Amino acid sequence: MTTDKAGIVETLVSRLGDSGVLRDDDALSRYTHDWAGDALGTPLAVVRPRTTDEVADIVRLCNEHDLRMVPQGGHTGLVGGAFPDRDQDELIISLERMNRIRDLDPVNFSMTVDAGCILEEVKQAADTEDCDFPLSLGAQGSCQIGGNIATNAGGLNVLRYGMMRELVLGLEVVLPNGEIWDGLSALHKDNRGYDLAQLFLGSEGTLGIVTGAVLKLVPKAEQTRTALLGLPSVAAVIELYTLARRGCSDLLSAFELIPRRCIELAMEASPQLSDPLDEAYPWYVLMEVAATGPIDLSEMLERLLENGMEKDLVLDGALASSDAQSQNLWQFRESMLEGQRLKGKHLRTDVSVPISAIPDFVDRAAVMVSDVSPDSTVIAYGHIGDGNLHFNILPPPDTSNEERRVLLHDLEQRLFAILDEFRGSISAEHGIGRTKQAAYLARLSPTERELMQGIKSLFDPKGVMSRGRILPE
Repeated sequence: MTTDKAGIVETLVSRLGDSGVLRDDDALSRYTHDWAGDALGTPLAVVRPRTTDEVADIVRLCNEHDLRMVPQGGHTGLVGGAFPDRDQDELIISLERMNRIRDLDPVNFSMTVDAGCILEEVKQAADTEDCDFPLSLGAQGSCQIGGNIATNAGGLNVLRYGMMRELVLGLEVVLPNGEIWDGLSALHKDNRGYDLAQLFLGSEGTLGIVTGAVLKLVPKAEQTRTALLGLPSVAAVIELYTLARRGCSDLLSAFELIPRRCIELAMEASPQLSDPLDEAYPWYVLMEVAATGPIDLSEMLERLLENGMEKDLVLDGALASSDAQSQNLWQFRESMLEGQRLKGKHLRTDVSVPISAIPDFVDRAAVMVSDVSPDSTVIAYGHIGDGNLHFNILPPPDTSNEERRVLLHDLEQRLFAILDEFRGSISAEHGIGRTKQAAYLARLSPTERELMQGIKSLFDPKGVMSRGRILPE
């Protein structure tokens, strides 16, 4: 069947108007790059619907004419899943104009939103009713709820509130044939049959386009305490985490591992930052506790730090005494990402191992990098409370582009081989997309592959929705 692609685009213009369909190169360029600057191909066009019915109309038209399509959110993905193919014409369906807060119920602790809503704006809306939507990401000023759902986003507060999978009560989804599934339930308990919504969480747009969601809210914390601590080793970090998890229980909302090099990168990227402690330490922990009610968080945190110092786990620390000081400490965590980006192409990983295995994994992986490329810099940081590490590697600065590509590929293969020994995951929160597909498929059992391919074929028998992401063409 020959697809009249130009004719389809003209049909879409007639239905959505000129502002709803972008075609010229200048307008399209914004939709072909992610935050890290990676780019793939150029889309046939970018369509920008305003309603679920318009999304369904677009998808139905594409399905009828076998035209590939890919939904796109806030351009913050890191695995190439939401960007157009280099070799095949694809239509980008951007949800950026679908940004309504449909309903906010502070008694039910739920909020119904369009999938194109920016995470930061959702959090601000919840705040007006003394609630919080607890998903917290560095990209929350630009990432969209639909993308958070499609990738099952994690972030900083997973140890307390869970992944996006735990924060969604119901979904509205346009299926690959253009049908609309209305699963916008605000029920906190519903045990009727298969949980269809969970199929779409983490599906990366391969099974349908999320257009709306009912999100789970929590009470807004009345008090928060933040601390940045210096520690001698990763083993000490894990021991302190065990103390914190038991001593602070469910009030512990963040526990971040940060190496010294990341503190330096943060200060390079944000010159207004100064060294947070009097001395430099090999490892740091950025931790936060939060509560509502008559709980003395300061005493709880001070007791934990005294215990940590007595055990020679904590060498020094800074406790924020105001919101401004807390924000300044968190600025290190945010700025170190920009500091890495400024160093050019490097290996970004998103792995997980059992929490107890983190010290051994970091040691094994660091030795491997030192043996293969002594002049490369290891940057291992992440969310200790859920075992999620970003074991990143900066190659020597004088490495050519081709040498860098070969080196980073080799290091990634070796790193994943070590990860396999720990029964870890090559993707803790970023997803598979295109960039991790080969490594993912190499580790997929025949049974798993058959089941996943069966699900994809059931939802999208023509293979027009985000084709080539997660599973192969």
